Amino acid sequence: MTLRRTGEDALLTSEEIAVIRQVLAACSNVLGWAAGHGGPHMCEVLAEAAEAAGPGRSPDGLPYRVNLAIDYLDFAPAARTRTRSTW
Repeated sequence: MTLRRTGEDALLTSEEIAVIRQVLAACSNVLGWAAGHGGPHMCEVLAEAAEAAGPGRSPDGLPYRVNLAIDYLDFAPAARTRTRSTW
């Protein structure tokens, strides 16, 4: 991925998108497992992760946001090519 300026879209190769998607899917699986099997200590860890994600984030919303990020990757429009007009 090339660095971008503020306001510019990030352009990723299909390989980069596949790797990011795998990581997000693994995160989703870990969050789901932790919520179901983690106990009180894991609840504290999830609360800290939610806090690190930004103000107003809840531990219950983390899986939603991870899955939303996957959806953005899966359904993002193809990058537009910039063409120069010769007229």
